[in-house]
Amino acid sequence: MDRKDYTESCCPFDSSMYTGLPDTAPCPVSLPVRDVIEELDRLYEQGLEDEAQGFLESWQEKAAQSGDWRAELSFTSELLGQYRRSGDGEKGLAAVDRALRLIRERRMGQTLSGATVLLNAATTLKCFGRAAESLPVFRHVSRVYADRLDPGDYRFAGLYNNMALSCADVEDYEGAERYFKLALKIMEGCENPGNDMAVSYCNMAEMYAKQDMEDERIEQCMERAWELLNDDKLPQDGYHAFTISKCAPTFDYFGYFLYAKELKERAEKIYAGT
Repeated sequence: MDRKDYTESCCPFDSSMYTGLPDTAPCPVSLPVRDVIEELDRLYEQGLEDEAQGFLESWQEKAAQSGDWRAELSFTSELLGQYRRSGDGEKGLAAVDRALRLIRERRMGQTLSGATVLLNAATTLKCFGRAAESLPVFRHVSRVYADRLDPGDYRFAGLYNNMALSCADVEDYEGAERYFKLALKIMEGCENPGNDMAVSYCNMAEMYAKQDMEDERIEQCMERAWELLNDDKLPQDGYHAFTISKCAPTFDYFGYFLYAKELKERAEKIYAGT
């Protein structure tokens, strides 16, 4: 991978207010973040999305009221993903503002943890129709990652996949294809990447369809996604069920009705068994 693949020469995202020495002063209260995340994972494993959201929101407010800004940032970042799952744009964009405020106040924009929250925020912007605003934030994250991570680090795969989606939304299809392929290249070198690769192939198929519904690469992407989702090495766990929920609508959209039906039934069995 060439360094230019993960750095950009220009970025209009003004990071000057987000950088500096991160606040390392102890919080007056330290909430049990790890225990909360473990309980959150348990709720997701059971497919209890509504309960998970309410659980997280209550802890986010506890963190804000107690002054534990680190916990508040952690829970806000988790909520960004939850609001994308539930499709709640109003709460999602409010959570973006909250996350950016915390990162700005604590000067965390050049830290790995801060950049990862910014990545989550940018992904949420894209999800709720603000792809153009998300791209400069993604590019800022790419520079932070480039300075602090190995080019093959798995975190680049998530970054590139989400950058690709934003590029597709603004009709930069050349950029979208480039970032999808970079994401897939990184995932191929990692252990058990089938779930995430399948999502990327479904996303690529949709990107090709935006340009030409007859593009032969659509079928290639969907067949590859199906193959990955049926890899015997993939754990049949909550994350696999969540992946299926993201991929099944794409199979339906392109007419792979039997594939979609089998995936939905598999997800139901996984959730029923946890």
